[in-house]
Amino acid sequence: MEGKVIGPGPYRATKLWNETIKLFRGGMPLRRHWAHFRIYDTSFTGSEAIDWLHEMLRRNHNFGPTVTRYQTLQLLRKFLKNHIIEDIKGRYGNEDFEDSGQLYRFPPLSPLKPVPQRLPVTELNDVPRLIRWDDYEELPQQENLLRKPQALNSESWNKRHSIAIGEVPECKLIRRREITPKQMDRIWKSMTIAHLQRVLGLKSMDGVLDGRYVNAEHINHNVSSVNLTGIVILKNKADDMPYWVLSAMKCLANWQNEGETRQPMYPGFERDVLRTVAEYFQRLKEPLLTFHLYEVFVNILSLLQQREMALDALQVCCLLLPPENRRRLKLLLRLMARICQNPALPPLNDTIATPTLMVQTFSRSILRSADEVDLDELLATKLVTFMMENHEDVLCVPRSLHRQVEEHLSHLRRVQYLGADADSSMVSPAYCRQISRAEFEEQRVSGSQGPLQDLLEGLVADRGLSAKDKRKRLKQFQRSYPDIYRRRFPTAQSEAAVLPEKERGLRLKPQLMFLALKKPLQPFQRSWSFRA
Repeated sequence: MEGKVIGPGPYRATKLWNETIKLFRGGMPLRRHWAHFRIYDTSFTGSEAIDWLHEMLRRNHNFGPTVTRYQTLQLLRKFLKNHIIEDIKGRYGNEDFEDSGQLYRFPPLSPLKPVPQRLPVTELNDVPRLIRWDDYEELPQQENLLRKPQALNSESWNKRHSIAIGEVPECKLIRRREITPKQMDRIWKSMTIAHLQRVLGLKSMDGVLDGRYVNAEHINHNVSSVNLTGIVILKNKADDMPYWVLSAMKCLANWQNEGETRQPMYPGFERDVLRTVAEYFQRLKEPLLTFHLYEVFVNILSLLQQREMALDALQVCCLLLPPENRRRLKLLLRLMARICQNPALPPLNDTIATPTLMVQTFSRSILRSADEVDLDELLATKLVTFMMENHEDVLCVPRSLHRQVEEHLSHLRRVQYLGADADSSMVSPAYCRQISRAEFEEQRVSGSQGPLQDLLEGLVADRGLSAKDKRKRLKQFQRSYPDIYRRRFPTAQSEAAVLPEKERGLRLKPQLMFLALKKPLQPFQRSWSFRA
């Protein structure tokens, strides 16, 4: 019996628990057994229950083939403790389930976990509102500045007339207030929760994440205070792990790394070091992924078959962790991966493979439910295995979320124009829209035609210029703006009617470079003899 797939949604862990109980009660083979000189109908042995439930969990899409027999035994012990099953004498709770021939049976009614009632979003989540465009302040008007009077043409006169009669709203320059650190935290918190909700494909985060337990300062710190290796830098070093734990983790992570020849101090030294590290994490009051985020990570389990989406969800969700939990998680995952990849490290267990040993040792220190009636061993194993295999990418800052936040912040820092008749409290005021470069060039050319035409007319009508200076400036204007000059003087006659006539006067001829000869040149004639 594979059962139905429990997808992302509120109270997914509770639904998985109830679904597992239904499959177990509906599919476990029951038969007659002989014990204590009596016959017991509809019963099963401990070994039979482990065999059947283990195979069922491995075939189930909600758990997968990574489920071990030991985890199945742990689950059946929870079933016995919570009266899902009982021994043939009706005992449960304090009894211990054993992998043996001891007989068990189902009680008349097995208690299912009640699914809590979903509260409205306003009562459950405390998600702050994003800063919007209407949160602005108007620039102070500079009324005392002397302004040069502007010559009005037909276009500018029509524009001012339209504003005066109310056809076109006048635009005022407004300035956005500076974004405070508190507002920055609110933006990161809101956009992080919204991004996580979108990745999980949920309509609401009710029953999945309580926004009241999301600390915006933690998100901002996990994004900004990170070194080159992706490890969070703590503000207070006292919050870091003890020195002896860091030393033990470093010893295991760098065991005979890069040709190191240091041998262990005694046989089994490496196992004692691992036990020291494991005891520290197992004594923590709260798992590294915290109790409040347990339901979120359980929902991420449904995305593990889609690696990119699962990584994106894990990256966003890990931003919600306290900085010292996130730092410990990064160091622990890196240690687990290095131990599994280091062939020089001696075997840490005689019967269990190293990757399986790492998951079994640290899974409950990473993900654990505050409620004992849960499937946290099975769920933690599946999630921790994925996180260990992708430890380099899991705790990176999600690029897509970081880009969205930066674009939103740059959007808020821009200076806009708001209509004068628009109410400052309205939600969606009409602002100037962004135009393309081609439209900008077209508007730039068309918008400058009027002033340039006015400049040309001013040169033509200026009587203070001499004829020579006026002709010179008009030629310069013709070279700079040939189209405007051609429209003003389409023919040579129109240009000649405006241009001043040239001053006519005597012009001195250049002096000859040599004097004129009185006689023309004569052919050469020999007038004497070279003879002696």
